[in-house]
Amino acid sequence: MRLVIFDMDGTLIDSVALIVETVTAAFDAIGEPAPTEAAIRSISGITARDAMGILAPGADAARVETILASYRREYGARSGGAREPLFDGALAVLERLRHEPETILAVATGKGHTGAVNLLTAHGIVGWFHSVETPTHNRGKPDPQMIETAMEKAGVGKRQTVMIGDTVHDVNMAKAAGVGAIAVAWGYHAKVDLAAAGADIVIDGFDELEAAIDRLLN
Repeated sequence: MRLVIFDMDGTLIDSVALIVETVTAAFDAIGEPAPTEAAIRSISGITARDAMGILAPGADAARVETILASYRREYGARSGGAREPLFDGALAVLERLRHEPETILAVATGKGHTGAVNLLTAHGIVGWFHSVETPTHNRGKPDPQMIETAMEKAGVGKRQTVMIGDTVHDVNMAKAAGVGAIAVAWGYHAKVDLAAAGADIVIDGFDELEAAIDRLLN
């Protein structure tokens, strides 16, 4: 058996424009200077609380909580399947992988568990994943716990596991867990940064993914 773990935002879900818009609105709503798009892209994948702290480096703990609450309000007003579509090619690849008898699918995302499950449900694919790991029940990226939990639930070892993500946080998490790392070049972080972080393979399209998985795990 082999375990294929997917990140969501920037990997399966095209959420870049929505997240940039939401963070900007959240900061504007409470009179906090809005971060740049580059800064917002840099924090994708980590927990929302940690992200808000990084984006407002001068804020104390109470102010971070205020920013976080504003972000959650703004995100709740915008989120949903229509604003967070699957990338072209994602559904077809997932459909093929889930029908392979030797392949187990899982998710490891920085989203909260309820939000992740709701979004996967909206796309009609939540049942395709053996587990959905989030910081709600695990430590957040780049800590390896989400991958370790997914492996334990699937009964699969490190050499049979690969993590697929679009940020250096995904790559670092995979490396910390001792599993293969496939980075995708269409998400939040630049291809050069993904390679520098130590991704085993960087791909430019979903049409390259299955061969990359086979290369690492077979």
